[in-house]
Amino acid sequence: MPPATEIVCLNVNGDRREVGVPGHYTLLETLRYGLGLTGSKQGCDKGDCGACTVLVDGEPTLSCITPVHEAEGHEVVTVEGLATPSGPHPLQDEFDLHGAAQCGFCTPGILCSAAALLGRSPEPTREEVRDALAGNLCRCTGYTKIYDAVEAAAARIRGEGRSGGASEAGARSGKVDGGDLHPGAAGGVGVGPAGG
Repeated sequence: MPPATEIVCLNVNGDRREVGVPGHYTLLETLRYGLGLTGSKQGCDKGDCGACTVLVDGEPTLSCITPVHEAEGHEVVTVEGLATPSGPHPLQDEFDLHGAAQCGFCTPGILCSAAALLGRSPEPTREEVRDALAGNLCRCTGYTKIYDAVEAAAARIRGEGRSGGASEAGARSGKVDGGDLHPGAAGGVGVGPAGG
């Protein structure tokens, strides 16, 4: 017998969305399989890797271990919701310009964690950036380009950085939203954030 479907009402990326999902679904499963928002990645399913990170009321949240019902009545922002109609979020643009997205699997979670950091700390130190991203594992980089991109985005948001945008970047990498890779595509052995 298939699991019973329940209707959940979520505020996602500024829109009120209702969707029928099995009652055991996590926020991640609902976003990906119920709403078709595939930017948030399904990695470890244990809250260890951070690939599933989204913002709930502005705070980084591991959507793979968050029951969907806990998100009802809260504002959920996914990587798809970081951009505005006028273009990508400065973080997305700076990740492209700095080559901070390698395979792209971890990128959506890192972007959401970084957006939360910049929302509460407009001029973060390198240590604050490291701490904010400590729950997001990247298996491809040494983190330096990621940290540089976050710092450049912070400067841009403060009005101190470049004023270009996606047109300047030319969408070179095509990975600023993380693509839609299979969880096994990340491969390799996970490593924690390396020094500066």
